[in-house]
Amino acid sequence: MYQILTFYHNFMRWLVLASLLFAIYRAYKGYFSKATFSKIDNAVRHWTATIAHVQLMIGMVLYFQSPIIKYFITNFKEAIKTFDLLFFGLIHGSLMLTAIVIITIGSAKAKRKPKDNEKFKTMLIWFSFALIIIFIAIPWPFSPLANRPYYR
Repeated sequence: MYQILTFYHNFMRWLVLASLLFAIYRAYKGYFSKATFSKIDNAVRHWTATIAHVQLMIGMVLYFQSPIIKYFITNFKEAIKTFDLLFFGLIHGSLMLTAIVIITIGSAKAKRKPKDNEKFKTMLIWFSFALIIIFIAIPWPFSPLANRPYYR
């Protein structure tokens, strides 16, 4: 089960990044060209948040199945001294949860804005901020915080 969850969590990572980048692109393009907020833009906003939520659910299940996390919780005083364990036990999950909350708030705010330009601007700001947090929290192969391969 753990390997399957790891595979899906890794696969969804790319979908989250792609959908966020696409949503930010659409918001940027729409805001600066003063376009109307179309049904496609609304669908992109909605599906970006939905994909992020699915990734969060997989991540939460994976978190409590992970042997790294079980060790982290059992041996907390020792584990916080090892940065790799601290990253996966505390930092990664906290930052990702924060990013998903930001995406959710941004999506909800954009949906409720009365003007099209405001919808694009709200999406652009909130989704960009979430993307920055996600980039920090991903264990990239080149990351000094904790690293994992691109595909697992």
